[in-house]
Amino acid sequence: MTPSFTPLTAQPAWVDFEKIFLRTGGLKITHALVCALLGFFLAGTSMAPTIHNGVAATADVVSSLRP
Repeated sequence: MTPSFTPLTAQPAWVDFEKIFLRTGGLKITHALVCALLGFFLAGTSMAPTIHNGVAATADVVSSLRP
């Protein structure tokens, strides 16, 4: 019986992020770190619900577009 999930082939999402943005030179590791820290900072502020609603609304608009 073959398992449906093999942990040896599974990759976290950050591996793809690293392959695309960091190895090609499009994003420096220091810039990625600053953006991540800013995101965590903003998540702890009173602006978090507003940002979440804005991102969700934008995602809804983008997902409703048909090419």
